[in-house]
Amino acid sequence: MAAKRRTKAYVLDTNVLIHDPTALLNFEEHQVVIPMTVLEELDKIKLGKSAVAAECRQAIRLIDQIIGESSPEEISNGVPIQREGKRRGYLSIMLDKPMQQSLLLPNDLNDNKIINSLIFLQQQKPKMQIILVTKDINMRLKARGCGIESQDYHNDQLVSDIESVSTGFHQFENSFWDSIEKVETQHEEGRTYHTIARGQLPDNIFVNQYLVDDQGFVGRIKAMDKTTVRVQDIPKEQIMQQEAWGLKPRDVYQAIALDLLLDPDIHLVNLTGAAGSGKTILALAAAIEMTVAQDRYRRIIATRSVRGLDEDIGFLPGSEAEKMEPWLGAITDNLEALHMDDENTHGSIDYILQKVPLQFKSLNYIRGRSFQKSLIIIDESQNLTPHQIKTIITRAGAGSKVVCLGNLAQIDTPYLNAMSSGLTYLSERFKGFIHGGNMQLQGVPRSALAEYAESHL
Repeated sequence: MAAKRRTKAYVLDTNVLIHDPTALLNFEEHQVVIPMTVLEELDKIKLGKSAVAAECRQAIRLIDQIIGESSPEEISNGVPIQREGKRRGYLSIMLDKPMQQSLLLPNDLNDNKIINSLIFLQQQKPKMQIILVTKDINMRLKARGCGIESQDYHNDQLVSDIESVSTGFHQFENSFWDSIEKVETQHEEGRTYHTIARGQLPDNIFVNQYLVDDQGFVGRIKAMDKTTVRVQDIPKEQIMQQEAWGLKPRDVYQAIALDLLLDPDIHLVNLTGAAGSGKTILALAAAIEMTVAQDRYRRIIATRSVRGLDEDIGFLPGSEAEKMEPWLGAITDNLEALHMDDENTHGSIDYILQKVPLQFKSLNYIRGRSFQKSLIIIDESQNLTPHQIKTIITRAGAGSKVVCLGNLAQIDTPYLNAMSSGLTYLSERFKGFIHGGNMQLQGVPRSALAEYAESHL
């Protein structure tokens, strides 16, 4: 007879519920425990218009929805979690009042209170496997030192190695055609398409991925099924001659990024790369080109995620746009770079700011909005959680385009890393979306100094 499966209880820290307010739904049939200290922390943070406060309120509402009218005894033992009409484990709330003699850590910090409570719970229920789930590395270390099993929250982490994150292109050594044995070529409306057997190409290919080789071949996967792949042949001279508001690409990778940005059929573009690789200036030039010259969008909305911004912008003077301006210096800096060769740079910038409906918006005020026929640029999006990036992307209304920019090597948000960043999550989730594309820019064309600093510091 098989041994009885040991009961598991996953204890969630506050940062897990802020990272993903629906986290308690993702532990299958097991027990999910919310310490009272966590509820108190959520209660303190829930007020205000910040992104973190909104996550807290959503987590509190979900906990309230599950608990409902349950009695204190039922809440202590575990209330069934219903999801999609099926029971998915139990939710209970743990009181943080262990016996004084059971304290291993000073009870002055909230993290210590939670760990002390888990030690006491483990003593009371030795047959239960108690696992602390927290994004805080130091708290995990302290818990393990006290004999409590702990782990990170990985439910929305789609990759375990940053090297496996999609770059948006596949590089072939020498000639792309060396590995192709059979191909059918068609010419349609001035464009060339190749139909290639799926087995002749790498396994990890997807729609809107680019194929590049050392001989100058550039192809874009336009469609694919189980047996064949349809590739658009783009002459390198043609893609390098693209221009957006006077800006031309410096290398083939910037050219590919510009190809995605200017494509009316692509509604989501995320550009990654080192500082100085050209992400912001490419996105801004394409945005102005499509808004002013082509009249494709009514306005450009620029926003950015930084730690200070997500807390509050109320202490800065002026309107929302004026408060946002210091945070979005990268946008105005690149606007200046686009017109640095003009006779009167400042005059050109003032003209553009008057001509272009460029709006600076705080992420705190984007929730609940719907932006129609707008081009939305999200700078520093590597600092967003997967839940936050979903909240923003879903604000795009009819005829809108979203451009996410970020550098996975420069994450400033606590409890996020390159694998758990919302930008990585977005890249992996949208692989193969026919109206989406991503590109990892190579090199640092900003300057020789910036390139050397990126690789050596």
